[in-house]
Amino acid sequence: MRWTAFGVATLVVAAGGAGWVMYAKLSGNITPDEAAAAELARYDKERPTSLVKDARNILLIGSDSREGGDNARYGRDSGTERSDTTILLHLSAGRRSATAVSLPRDLMVNLPGCRRPDGSRSAPRFAMFNQAFQLGGSACTIRTVEKLTDIRVDHHVVVDFHGFKEMVDAVDGVEVCLKEPIDDRAAKLRLPAGRVRLDGEQALGYVRARKSLGDGSDTERMERQQRFLGALTNKVRSNGVLLNPVKLYPVLDAATSSLTTDPDLASLRGLYELVRGLRDIPMEQVQFLTVPRQSYAYDANRDQLVEPQAERLFERLRTDTPVVVAGNTPHGSGSRRSADSRDGAHGDSYAVPFAGPAVTVSPPPTFRGNTAAEDTCG
Repeated sequence: MRWTAFGVATLVVAAGGAGWVMYAKLSGNITPDEAAAAELARYDKERPTSLVKDARNILLIGSDSREGGDNARYGRDSGTERSDTTILLHLSAGRRSATAVSLPRDLMVNLPGCRRPDGSRSAPRFAMFNQAFQLGGSACTIRTVEKLTDIRVDHHVVVDFHGFKEMVDAVDGVEVCLKEPIDDRAAKLRLPAGRVRLDGEQALGYVRARKSLGDGSDTERMERQQRFLGALTNKVRSNGVLLNPVKLYPVLDAATSSLTTDPDLASLRGLYELVRGLRDIPMEQVQFLTVPRQSYAYDANRDQLVEPQAERLFERLRTDTPVVVAGNTPHGSGSRRSADSRDGAHGDSYAVPFAGPAVTVSPPPTFRGNTAAEDTCG
């Protein structure tokens, strides 16, 4: 009995030790962005204040860095990084919904003076949004977003090409629907029309390709990225990954590798505290949209915000007010159709009669977008 007890105890200790080793490895995958934290602390007094307790805003930055891993195969390393993709993710208080807003890299914005990697400081300027990351990394990008939206960014995550590919491969690929075949040499992508399961390499080419797909616009590329992220979210939720440790570990290993985050998120505990309530959000309430934008008045190859639609969106995110999205066609009874991808938001006022003067009620604006519940082949 003593030997049996000793054997059981040894197995328990071994299992616990293995669990600790895995925990330490996963936490060690994440790089804490200490430099950004120090820079943001320097400007803390000028940053927006969070208005709703427990609501969270996370800035997701896809870096086009060619350094490390096999990232060099995607182009020559110029010595600087740019934000290839930037998404502001709003998690509502109580985790009832998640809203991901894409910010165009060609959007013309006011950049603050930022600390460069060599320690010098840039002068404030009016330039393309993705120059913020090139000039001053994640801290400069966060300060630019906060000045643009007046929304406090609580956390940030930077992921490079390699990390994205590994995440897709860890869930055994993601299925998308293609209306036409794709043959893009630049993206190293050759796919048939119809339902296709993309592996990590194919998925990276699919979300990064621009000129060869659709109308070649960055707007269409962002919409394609949003639909892919919706399909990826749905795959993770529907494949039993979150409840199966055997499936979960490789996903976590892939998800945490090549990640740089603010110090509060740079551990499994930090990430768990943030996302533990996300698995209960209905797929219909995981929404993706692009900030209302249009061609810049002085350069058709650049973007500018459409007002007041953009401010209406930012205000709803600031105050944790529900955001309504709809695609090009009506979704269900009573939904309104978005007329144009560049209008951004729509809403009509109507009169409500009762015993007394009529009261005009404005319905919430509807923004063009999609949800994770939508089938990309639907």
